[in-house]
Amino acid sequence: MRKATRITATVLGLTAGVAGIEHGCFEVLRGNARPEGLIIASMGPPCVPELSWNQCEPAMTVIPSFFITGILAIILGIVVTVWSAFFVQKKHGGLVLILLSILLLLFGGGIFPPLIGIIAGALGTRINKLLDPEGSRLSGGLLRFLAVLWSWSLALYVLWVLGQWVIGYFSNDWLLANGYIIVAMVLGTLLLTVVTTYAHDLQRATEPHSGGGVQDFAGRTH
Repeated sequence: MRKATRITATVLGLTAGVAGIEHGCFEVLRGNARPEGLIIASMGPPCVPELSWNQCEPAMTVIPSFFITGILAIILGIVVTVWSAFFVQKKHGGLVLILLSILLLLFGGGIFPPLIGIIAGALGTRINKLLDPEGSRLSGGLLRFLAVLWSWSLALYVLWVLGQWVIGYFSNDWLLANGYIIVAMVLGTLLLTVVTTYAHDLQRATEPHSGGGVQDFAGRTH
């Protein structure tokens, strides 16, 4: 098993699920009102999308009711959270997480959270795949550098997911005027985490074990 991949997939899936639940709670509070279109704002008045750094939590729904959309988003968010924590490493666990994330996208779970869940699911499909250290194009020095960055990049991702709310609370106008920072940080930390996750697992695969040689993740030494 690729340990770093397992941890990263779980953390990304957890953040996607919890964010989906959050969107659902706001949608439930909007009552049984009918959305004006496919794209909705999870938060209702007094939140104004044009004046809020988070645009009042945009989402998508194919259900003509905020209340029902919110209930479904909460349920799916809980399922995504539980699945990410306990089952993503199982056979077809990653594919199931991708499917759940697509459903979360269609039923009010936000825009970014389901996309993060899909990335988590894609990583989940690689958890039990063997690595080929000899086929890697990463040099020894670069590989070691990226491997060391893994835990830091994952921590930076989590810190930004939580920290943007603090920044937005105290500096709404600044973050609203520089909204590209939100997208850049989310995508940047995600990309860095995915790359360093692979590097960390690859680095572990090249480490010699007591039995001699290099051991793959199926436990075979060669």
